[in-house]
Amino acid sequence: MNIEKSLNKFDDYYHHFLLGIASVLLITPISSSATPVSSPTTPEPALLKPADRPKQKLQDVVIVRELDSEKVQRGKIVYQTNCANCHGQNGESKPGWRKVGADGKYPPPPLNGDAHTWHHSTETLTKTIREGSPPEIGNMPGWGDKLTDGEIDDVIVWITSIWPAEVYGIWYKEIERKYQEKKEHKLD
Repeated sequence: MNIEKSLNKFDDYYHHFLLGIASVLLITPISSSATPVSSPTTPEPALLKPADRPKQKLQDVVIVRELDSEKVQRGKIVYQTNCANCHGQNGESKPGWRKVGADGKYPPPPLNGDAHTWHHSTETLTKTIREGSPPEIGNMPGWGDKLTDGEIDDVIVWITSIWPAEVYGIWYKEIERKYQEKKEHKLD
């Protein structure tokens, strides 16, 4: 178990390290000793009309959520019935959620995009709901014997539906899509 925790921490640090490096590389200008060549037929960007400007860069593209509205509605009902008492009616949690309690564990975090929920793949979120939080970290009970797999899936869809667009986009591109790609490669 300790080795697994260490590996997970390493993966988290490595992932954040790579994101940091990528951010620096994206914002740092690249210098060159070569003289830039300008084309007389290409106007300066400031002179272009909006319709002529290049489309958004890939990293700026907002992911359009294609969530099943029925799943979102069912998930909201299941959430409000089973989860809202601890995580808040709208996933906002309670003040002080970042502070360790008297029992040495963290209280329930917000699920609305303000905390770390979006750092986890659907598989990890499903496992946490089904089995509960790790006992050394929190007091969330497992819901696997109370909720069906479909209800758990619906709750996760509802949770992702309340995240701000930017958070959802980062989660989808950096966490969920990469998890799905890994999963597809394992099946090959």
